[in-house]
Amino acid sequence: MATRKPTSAGAAATSVSERLAQTDHPHRAGIERLRELILGLDPRIGEEIKWNAPSFRLDDHFATFRLHPPKNIQLVLHTGAKGRSGARRFRIDDPAGLLTWPAFDRCVLTLASREALAVHEAAVLGILRQWIAQL
Repeated sequence: MATRKPTSAGAAATSVSERLAQTDHPHRAGIERLRELILGLDPRIGEEIKWNAPSFRLDDHFATFRLHPPKNIQLVLHTGAKGRSGARRFRIDDPAGLLTWPAFDRCVLTLASREALAVHEAAVLGILRQWIAQL
């Protein structure tokens, strides 16, 4: 898998790859595939390790893997580290029911396995595109 340099720090892509290589996660292959999908969405997307997991950003971080507990593949879609006053409600079409919403401006994409990601890849890409468009 080719790594891509993030927008601000060339070493970050390597550190993300290194971090994933050191991760003993039962769904690492699915996590790596989802990472490829995210990076392929827009050439401006950068990545780095933030909150001890791969995190993705444009102007600010918008998605971070949740690696623990390692039961499944989880990606938190958010608007940065802290809630913002006046944050708007996100609207995401999710016909496959892949999202849970702990807050109106934060959701968790959950997939049982790499195989589930393959089945729902088009839906996942649609969700990610919708999220980025509303940032």
